[in-house]
Amino acid sequence: MQMLTKFESKSNRVKGLAFHPTRPLLAASLHNGSVQLWNYQMGTLVDRFDEHDGPVRGVALHPTRPLLVTGGDDYKVKVWDIRPQGRRCLFTLHGHLDYVRTVMFHHEMPWIISASDDQTIRIWNSTSRNCIAILTGHSHYIMSAQFHPKEDLVVSASMDQTVRVWDISGLRKGTPQQQPGSFDTFDSFSTVKYVLEGHDRGVNFAAFHPTLPLIVSAGDDRQIKLWRMSDTKAWEVDTCRGHFNNVSSALFHPRHELILSVGEDKTIRVWDMSKRTAVQTFRREHDRFWVLTAHPELNLFAAGHDNGLIVFKLERERPAFSIQNDILYYIRDKYVRQHDLSSGADVGVLSVRKLGSQWVQPRTLSYNPAERAVIVTSPADNGLYELVGLPKDVGGELRDSTSDGKRGQGSSAIFVARNRFAVLDKTSQTIQIRDLSNTVTKSVSAPIASQVNEIFYGGTACLLLSTSNAVVLYDIQQQKALAEISAPPVKYVVWSPDGSSVALLSKHSITIANKTLAQSCLIHETIRIKSAAWDDSGVLIYSTLNHIKYALPNGDNGIIRTLEQPIYLTRVKGKTIYCLDRSARPRTISIDPTEFKFKLALVKNNYEEVLQIIRTSNLVGQSIIAYLQKKGFPEIALHFVQDKNTRFELAVECGNLDVALETARVIDKPECWNRLAQQALLQGNHKVVETAYQRTKNFDRLSFLYLATGSSEKLGKMQMIAEKRGDQMSKFHNALYAGDVFARVKVLRDVGMYPLAYLTAKTNGLTEMANEILAQSGRTELDLEAMAEIKPSTLQPPPIITSTANLIWPSISTGENFFDKALANGGPLDYANGDAGVDGAGALDSWAEDEAEGGAGAQADEEAEEGEGWDLDEEVEAEKVLTEADLIPADDEGDAAAAKPGIAETELWVRNSPFAADHVAAGSFETAMQLLNRQIGAVEFAPLKPLFLSIYRSAHTWHTPTPSLPPLQLHVRRDPRKSPVTRLPIIKRTLSSIKQLELAEAYKLVLGAKLADAAVVLRSILLLLMLVTVTTQDEANDLHSVIASAREYLLGVTLELERRKVVAEDPSNVRRSLELAAYFAHCKLQPPHKVIALRNAMSVFSKGKNPVGAARFAEKLIELKPDARVITTARQIVNAGANGRDMVEISYDEFTEFEVCAASYTPIYKGSPSVKDPFTGASFLPDYLGTISPLTGVTEIGASATGLPMPRS
Repeated sequence: MQMLTKFESKSNRVKGLAFHPTRPLLAASLHNGSVQLWNYQMGTLVDRFDEHDGPVRGVALHPTRPLLVTGGDDYKVKVWDIRPQGRRCLFTLHGHLDYVRTVMFHHEMPWIISASDDQTIRIWNSTSRNCIAILTGHSHYIMSAQFHPKEDLVVSASMDQTVRVWDISGLRKGTPQQQPGSFDTFDSFSTVKYVLEGHDRGVNFAAFHPTLPLIVSAGDDRQIKLWRMSDTKAWEVDTCRGHFNNVSSALFHPRHELILSVGEDKTIRVWDMSKRTAVQTFRREHDRFWVLTAHPELNLFAAGHDNGLIVFKLERERPAFSIQNDILYYIRDKYVRQHDLSSGADVGVLSVRKLGSQWVQPRTLSYNPAERAVIVTSPADNGLYELVGLPKDVGGELRDSTSDGKRGQGSSAIFVARNRFAVLDKTSQTIQIRDLSNTVTKSVSAPIASQVNEIFYGGTACLLLSTSNAVVLYDIQQQKALAEISAPPVKYVVWSPDGSSVALLSKHSITIANKTLAQSCLIHETIRIKSAAWDDSGVLIYSTLNHIKYALPNGDNGIIRTLEQPIYLTRVKGKTIYCLDRSARPRTISIDPTEFKFKLALVKNNYEEVLQIIRTSNLVGQSIIAYLQKKGFPEIALHFVQDKNTRFELAVECGNLDVALETARVIDKPECWNRLAQQALLQGNHKVVETAYQRTKNFDRLSFLYLATGSSEKLGKMQMIAEKRGDQMSKFHNALYAGDVFARVKVLRDVGMYPLAYLTAKTNGLTEMANEILAQSGRTELDLEAMAEIKPSTLQPPPIITSTANLIWPSISTGENFFDKALANGGPLDYANGDAGVDGAGALDSWAEDEAEGGAGAQADEEAEEGEGWDLDEEVEAEKVLTEADLIPADDEGDAAAAKPGIAETELWVRNSPFAADHVAAGSFETAMQLLNRQIGAVEFAPLKPLFLSIYRSAHTWHTPTPSLPPLQLHVRRDPRKSPVTRLPIIKRTLSSIKQLELAEAYKLVLGAKLADAAVVLRSILLLLMLVTVTTQDEANDLHSVIASAREYLLGVTLELERRKVVAEDPSNVRRSLELAAYFAHCKLQPPHKVIALRNAMSVFSKGKNPVGAARFAEKLIELKPDARVITTARQIVNAGANGRDMVEISYDEFTEFEVCAASYTPIYKGSPSVKDPFTGASFLPDYLGTISPLTGVTEIGASATGLPMPRS
């Protein structure tokens, strides 16, 4: 039996616990006066209640309503509303005169029971908020009181060494009508039924059995007593002895004949109820346990201790199963059963009750269809397996596996061929290949350095070997590793039906790969992944604690449906999921596969199926629209959208001007028209641009557009509009565009710019007009004699060779979109490309007419019109749709459609390489950051920015072939001889160059005691190593070695810098100085630097009057054989420490394996909780989980990461 921890929290001492019966909530009352509400599935604190004054000892959740009741040392019982929208204290019940120890809701009636140190038990009506009964009789503190789960009974435990059972059936008949507090009235409703005496000291807790007439009690006499009741009496059955200190709580296991107890001896103990013997003991090092509770429905328990709480199980609920075609073989209650998925027939075929402990369920089941045999494994006794054949005739008496089964030791056992199976011995790290007679035919050692924790089927004669950070595909016959993939510890492996894909299931992630372990994608989940199965189309369906989800081969995933309780998937066929529930009973669940089939068809470019799904299903929702937009299919998303704003955005994104124009007219906002104009300009559809500018009355841009398209007539109309608007600048621009010199001169004269007007007229040959202007300005030709000769002007508008006013500018045609073509008949859209343009002449005429009308009768109001600006008219709706004759035929559409660009070389770099450096060189910084986040947990990228820019610049060069051409960008390749498809960029910083330059420099700086400079160089080395590429396995191993070396040196240097800082700032803190010197000497350094660290520690310990510690470092120094002078000094230190005694006690135990926390600089001893930096592997205390690693400044401590990629052949 093992304790499976599901959730753990750190807090003040926990005195009370209560599970919610249906939701994943756990209430905990603390000694500091707080009440916490936890979601134990997500591991998050939901809420906190802090209204009690003093410790809160009792807490309970209502079985059906969102209510919480608490009782504390302030003598108060409080009832709380726990709904998210109104979490607050509803009311407080006053009446107890001393500490309230426990509280509980009744399962049917609106009653609350509370036990107190005032030697009374009170029952309250939560509706009327009155006390309806006071149970008196105990002569000391009452430590607990509980309702019976079904009957009208109460059991209480007291420091008076008794357990009492009370009959409260009278309470159902009525409630007291007299004043609350009249003991005579209250006593008539409840009587003491039994007084159980047997404990030698006070009793801390007593509880009923959920179904049997039994009571369990726990006391300060370190005993757990079992009592039985009848209708007339109760008596002691037996006593469980084994605790070494006071027993705080005990309860019955809701499903098995077991008793659980916790005590101040820091243990959780499990007892066999029938034999009254200890089954298992779980011990904590430093925490006394105070409370224990069981979930009313699930196989979950919670225990509170000095420093928090723990939620745990006593057995794995995942049933062992194997599926062959439509037959499911699974184990329930230690019986192998056979279930036909098609017919639903379910029969038992074999008993395995004698395999391992009776309390430990089998872990795995492997089925061999050729021999109709199974291998069942159990974690009992360090791993057992049993090979047994199944009977051919199903039915009749079940045969026990011991009759002809063959057993052996092994943590994992699976069939690998028709007549062979493999067994893993974790202790010796050997894999044995056995035949069906259980005889060893071959034995091989694990082919990898890391410990193999599990073996899985990897194909015929192949195994998948799971380590703590990778999975290796191993060929048994050739005895060599074929492939390896980085992955978190893998718990289960699921192969696709055709064996082409495999899903590696970890606690919080799924790695999908092909049969050669080439990774397709990695999926992360925030809660536990329970199981998975492939459907027939190649989609992985998997279940978490509360969802059924899907994952496509490219990594896209989503939710299919939610779950009340976890299930274990066995097979997916069409719309049906076959699964096992937590009690190992077969179930079927119907699902809607439309969403993932739609996305899969998109991924595979199966547009016919996409079209079929669009036409026949009701796919709606923002998630589908967002997915299509993200994947580059806005034209498909357009068919699902009704919202006008979203429809407009999608239409602009996919370049569908027809839909964009239609929706812009409905929305009719300036920002929409501006966006439409930009998109139409990109496509060269100046008709739509014209419409957009007209709607926004953007006259300046309209004029320039007419100049570019050669629309002389419309430019003339723009001049009229500018004249009526009185906009002098617009009049000048339009005159300039139209080549109207007279109009330009008139504008300049009107605004008083006579010199410019004179020059314009003179240079354009308008001598009479020039003389008029000269006279008007009060000057004569004599005043201009000193001026240089005025030459004729050559400024003329360019001649219109071919007017494009009625033509759409040509663009490369991409052909008609598949979905537009398919949905043209009866689809949501019915537009003809190019027919959405609008002839602006009608609108211009309308404006001009409005201006004329306004100009005739509004002279007195001229100033007001000038201030109104754009609001010249309200309706500009006179539009003329272009006819087909206005359009130019697309003669060369076929040739233009063939002109498609190829794949950019930088895009090939991104596709070909799993290394972030190659993505950086390609300029794809976003994917590079995603890779670094996934591989090494990088979250802070600012320190990497200079390296990103340097790598990008070094991978490209620019060449100018002729001065008239812009420079050409050329890519610098790693190996130019390779095929263009497999080429990769050059990365200027290689592993060897880093070792020869930066690492060598760091070593020199450490030798020269320039520690601050060494720390800077070592930190830069770690950043450089994040962006290194390797091509061979030897290089990959060397890379990991250099990372480890840089980590150790950086940690050692920072430890010594910290020690020097302590000495400078707080010379009296000798203890900390000694500890840091010892930790520095503990770092794994090269011999020359190790000598320095040991000499430093020896010197510091000698000066700190710790001769014994100094002698230990001196002995280690002598083992390294430094020069004679150093050895002489070291031997003197050893002699001095022989009879000495250390004056300062420090936190350093050289005989216990430990690592140094790289943030707090304190030891983390083996077995203590810790978290890792996913890149360097440095250890940290759990307090630093989620923070940035001080060693790199880039990676997140404790982040889930796949590790650096392996080299590709």
